Parts: sequence; structure tokens; C-alpha cells
Amino acid sequence: MRQNVCILGATGSIGDSTLKVLAQHTEQYAVFAVTGYHRIDKLIEICLIHRPRVVVVPKQQQQEIWQKLQQHHLTEIEILTDEDGLVHIASHPEVDVVMAAIVGAAGLLPTLAAVRAGKRVLLANKEALVMSGDIMMQEAQKNNALLLPVDSEHNAIFQCLPHDYNTTHTNTPLKQGVSQILLTASGGPFLHSSALDLEHVTPAQACKHPNWSMGRKISVDSATLMNKGLELIEACHLFNICESKVTVVVHPQSIIHSMVQYVDGSTLAQMGNPDMCTPIAHALAWPKRIQTPVPALDLFVNHHLDFQPPDHQRFPALQLAREAIQEGGVMPTVLNASNEIAVDAFLSEKIKFTDIPKVIDYVLNTVNNVAANSLDTILGHDELARHTANTYIQRKGQ
Repeated sequence: MRQNVCILGATGSIGDSTLKVLAQHTEQYAVFAVTGYHRIDKLIEICLIHRPRVVVVPKQQQQEIWQKLQQHHLTEIEILTDEDGLVHIASHPEVDVVMAAIVGAAGLLPTLAAVRAGKRVLLANKEALVMSGDIMMQEAQKNNALLLPVDSEHNAIFQCLPHDYNTTHTNTPLKQGVSQILLTASGGPFLHSSALDLEHVTPAQACKHPNWSMGRKISVDSATLMNKGLELIEACHLFNICESKVTVVVHPQSIIHSMVQYVDGSTLAQMGNPDMCTPIAHALAWPKRIQTPVPALDLFVNHHLDFQPPDHQRFPALQLAREAIQEGGVMPTVLNASNEIAVDAFLSEKIKFTDIPKVIDYVLNTVNNVAANSLDTILGHDELARHTANTYIQRKGQ
């Protein structure tokens, strides 16, 4: 019997890779629902190929996609809109697997809905866990949801940890002989750029990642190392581990996706070509493995591996993320929200690349911390942080 898959964020790079894997295994998986934000033509193309039963778009796009579906005689596809539509398909009783790939805070509520409905959730939206880590993990345990990491680094860690670490959240990796997690980072496109060069970085340069094909927001996050900061916070929640036991290692080749060190001196690493189809397929079929279009790693070609510590002076965003998880409460939410606003301002050429961590630092030191003990509190401080960041950017531009 085929499993029904819902793809939240089907038109992005993760959506592309997910559909590529699913197309290779049509006897095992069916595309039940897909969502898109503004790339309507891409969504129509997906509908023509995969024939989902439901599509979710913003309300303002509903008429356009209805007309285009009619033109292609896809009248059987149901159209839902906005956040209500996202939550509906993420928790739909006929859905077995949810790919959570909506970028940013917008993915929080549908991802949480999937967890509360007890789904197998393939987590590509790190921001959702950064914002609501404790709540998300508690709901997953309470509702027997299977929360599997899709980020290549977290998927690598998952593969290197003891096979039964996920059986209970109280059974921590540290109790199972784990001494440290080594979270790898490519270093982004500006690994060797001087501080002076970073002052003049353009959005086009920041979005040109040396190893991965990603969307604009995550590409900028990779360039500032904030992506690694968000992944640090995500790792703490996913693997129930203290941030002091997570070390970021810059590894430019992106061949080793992350490592786990054990108390006996062992270090386990997961290696592979930098292609998201591999972690997606692993999370989709776990504990089994299925084929992907990704070629096996050729060690005779990829024989040179480099490692170095991150430069916190040139890339202060990583340290800001570490400080946010150390403080706890709503600070990770504030960090994420202010980063989203700052990155958008940079992409709109309202601020410089080097201003991004300055905006985040200002907001972190302006918004008061409180316990993140409810969704309302988290969402309220997300909105407050965005307002604070926008106000700072507007004042800076005057």
C-alpha cells in the first residue's frame, strides 16, 4: 500500500529534491498535497506531473491557480488557501508523511499541526524547531509523531547516533556514550573574504553557494553562518543535547555532513556527495534505505578534506545564535525573527551584508526575555522582534 505524502513548500529546492525521490518510487509513495507561495507556474507543472489531490496557495493566488488548473483540465484537484489550508493538509487523516520545507516562521504552525496529528514529519524547516523547540519535541512525544531531520547535517548526526536514541527523549545521547556532536559547515561563499570585502557583498554574491543549490534566504544565512547558528539550536532540541557539546567545524568540501564523537575515542562521520536527495530519501524510508539519483561518493576524486574553526569576528551571527540558546526562553525566536527581517532587508538592498548581525544583535539586546511556555508567547515575541528589527532598519536608513 502506497503512503500519501504532503509537501509543504513544494516549489522550493527541497520540494524539487523530494519530488525527484518520490518519482523514483511511485510504487511506494503518492503525492497527496503540495503547497506553493508565489511560483504558481511551477506549482501547475508539479500538478501536471504528480496529480496531487490538494493544492494550497495564498488567498490572492487562488483565482489564478484555479484558472490554470481548469486550462489543463485538472478539475479534480482541490484548492485550499493560506494558513488554514496548510494546517488542514498537514494534519489530514489520509496523509502519512509530511515534508516540512516552508522557509522561515511561516512553517511553524503547519509543522506543529503535523506533529500533533502523529505524522512522520521530515523536518527541513529548521526555523520551526528554533522557535518552538521544547513545545515541538513535547508534542512529538505526546502524539507519537516521528520527527526525522532532513537538513544534511542533522540527518548525518541522526545516522551516527545510537540507533535507539529516539525511543525516548529522556534517553539522551550523552547517556549512550556520546561525548560531542561535530556540526559541519561549508563556510559559505565568503570563507576566505576579508572583513573589508564583506562590507561590499551584493545579494547576488551572497546567494551563490559553492556547494549547494538553495533558496535565496537560506543562501544568505549560509553566507553569514547564521544557518549554522540555527542548526546549532535545532541540534540541541532534536538530540536533547547541551549547546556546549555541539562544536561547529568548517569543512569547505561538504563531503562529511557531520560527526559524532564517543567517550571511547571513536568519531563516526556520515559522508556523501552534497545532494539533498540523500537525506530526504533516508528520512522518507527510515529505517529502510531506498535508491536516489545521487551517485556514490568517489573517494579517489574527493580525496582531500579540510577542517578549520569558524571565524567569529568576520561571522558574528554564529555566536549570536549560541548566546540565544544559552539564554533560552524566547531568545531563539527573537533571533530567528530578527534574522528573517535583516536578510530580507539585505536582499532588498536596504542594508549591507555586514549589517545583518548588527540588526540581530540590537534586537536581542532590546527585547526582554520570557519563558517560551506557550505558542501565543512565542508568536507574540516573533511579531515583537520583527517590529523592533524593522524599526531599527528604518531608523538606520534615515
